[in-house]
Amino acid sequence: MRRDSRLSGVLHVLLHMARHAGPSTSEVLAQAMETNPVVIRRIMAGLREHGYVRSEKGHGGGWTLACDLEKVTLRDVYTALGCPSLLAIGNRTESPGCLVEQAVNAALAPTFRAAEELLLAQLAEVTLAQLATDVDRRHRTTRRPRKEHAHV
Repeated sequence: MRRDSRLSGVLHVLLHMARHAGPSTSEVLAQAMETNPVVIRRIMAGLREHGYVRSEKGHGGGWTLACDLEKVTLRDVYTALGCPSLLAIGNRTESPGCLVEQAVNAALAPTFRAAEELLLAQLAEVTLAQLATDVDRRHRTTRRPRKEHAHV
């Protein structure tokens, strides 16, 4: 089963943007994420709707942060992504009339809900500013030159 890494990817893009002065084009962000600029534009459009980024068209344009990193949590970003599934496992739903399936689902459902609630609570405790601080600390301790929008 393929993992959904959109949240991680969006956080990655936002932190690159936080370290870069000025607008970042979809092409530059896509290069940093090793993906297609269309994917970046689709993701960024959702973040723009929530007020986390803004876009400027034309020469010198691109995406910029439009939020206070201290006020935006990982849960906020998760919500802006449309609340993708948090768990790779879930209840079987192929035979809803099957009594065995009903019993199994009834047993698993509260555990899945509790796990999701715990994950969401943890995401709500971490801000983008905390992640940015961690990135800065990692850059200082690796003693590598700072490269914008590149993996070091």
